[in-house]
Amino acid sequence: MSYEPPTPPAELPSDLVNTLNESSSEQLQHVARYAEELAEHKAREARLEEDSDESEIEERPDDLPDDVPAKATITIKEINDNRYYYWQWREGKSVKSKYKGPVNPDE
Repeated sequence: MSYEPPTPPAELPSDLVNTLNESSSEQLQHVARYAEELAEHKAREARLEEDSDESEIEERPDDLPDDVPAKATITIKEINDNRYYYWQWREGKSVKSKYKGPVNPDE
């Protein structure tokens, strides 16, 4: 690992880079976790929006509960350092979720 600080991506605004440079390593760890979760959320939102635009009706997966629509997708949420599968779908402007099970069945 280099002793020189990393070069920020050119796409980042300078005020954001300055704020990050002034942050402690602990704060940066929190920012990194939040940024990853936010990126995943936004990507999921885009997928759900794209899926809701499609008019094709897909077959229901065998393990899909009756109260979950066929357009639902599976996502992973991390809660207290444990990872869980959830069904997610859009109803109007809100995103609905239903617990599916742990990512690691031993949990």
